[in-house]
Amino acid sequence: MGASVLLALAATLASMFAGVAPAAAAPLPVRVVVVTTFEIGEDTGDTPGEFQFWVERLPLPQTLPFALGPRALRYDPRRGILGVVTGGGAINAAAAITALGLDPRFDFRRSYWVLAGIAGINPNEGSIGSAAWAEWVIDRDLSHEIDAREIPADWPTGVVPIGRTRPFETPLPPPGLFSPNAYHLNPALVDWAFRLTEQVALADDPALAALRAHYRQPAAQRPPRVQKGDVIGASDWWLGERMTTLAEEWTRYWTGGRGHATTTAMEDCGVVRALELLARAGRADFARVLVLRSAANYSAPPPGETAAALLAAEASEDGTHLAGFRASLEAAYRTAAPVVNALADGWAQTRRAPPGTPR
Repeated sequence: MGASVLLALAATLASMFAGVAPAAAAPLPVRVVVVTTFEIGEDTGDTPGEFQFWVERLPLPQTLPFALGPRALRYDPRRGILGVVTGGGAINAAAAITALGLDPRFDFRRSYWVLAGIAGINPNEGSIGSAAWAEWVIDRDLSHEIDAREIPADWPTGVVPIGRTRPFETPLPPPGLFSPNAYHLNPALVDWAFRLTEQVALADDPALAALRAHYRQPAAQRPPRVQKGDVIGASDWWLGERMTTLAEEWTRYWTGGRGHATTTAMEDCGVVRALELLARAGRADFARVLVLRSAANYSAPPPGETAAALLAAEASEDGTHLAGFRASLEAAYRTAAPVVNALADGWAQTRRAPPGTPR
């Protein structure tokens, strides 16, 4: 989808939203967009998903219709903060963010986009209940794949880059029809967000501590903390030691060894790809994108446990069976809220340039 297509779609959307806001009305100012991926019930007052704490605590008092997403938007008109739920999976996330970015009610040209969601975490990189700011967002879906029962004996995996004939074959495939596999966020902005929040106290409890104790990796045994760590996205909810190793190697491959596969999620590549294209069309600024993921579960089981047993313990339609579900929701909000507040309240400066950017 090129810039010309996006602009044409914007014109179409403008006519669709003609009944929502007067044609002559100025776009609503948006300093920060809080991006979440799911909510379980209502926006307030029941079992929370990723959205509810933002609505209740920030707060986001005003409801705005959003027919092209899974639920209404929430807005703070005093501070210019907008909240959106994308729906699960990269396809829903890309559709919702594209639709929102083209919505004529809003001006996103200087807006910051902060994705704050829950995820799995690689026990080699972090612990359950932790939160990680990503500099790299890696797509694992765009690949060739051979069933594990049929891969050659000397291959470490059946996943192969599109355009190559073996796993991790170099050089990297050139940009093509299925690119990109890696998105590099603004490192100065990511560093700023991390420095601002690295001392945030995250929720812990005896149940999380007992779970951590089953793991041998030092990173998996630490109490919850805020860290930097990259996210690898895929449309399948994978888990297991071998899949975690693949995530590590896939991330190193696409980042030239600079990235560290820390958290695992579904929506991030859809979100950042939509924002990249919106930036091309002059509707967003890709240098103002942040991705935070907090750990609701480990991506691999502890010693002596199988991947199938881990799946059986944690599988559910809404994620509430995940061992660190509530702690991860708290971690996502506690870590991202100071960043959202600083960006919105410091608008006299942040409007001009992203924090951390050399002037």
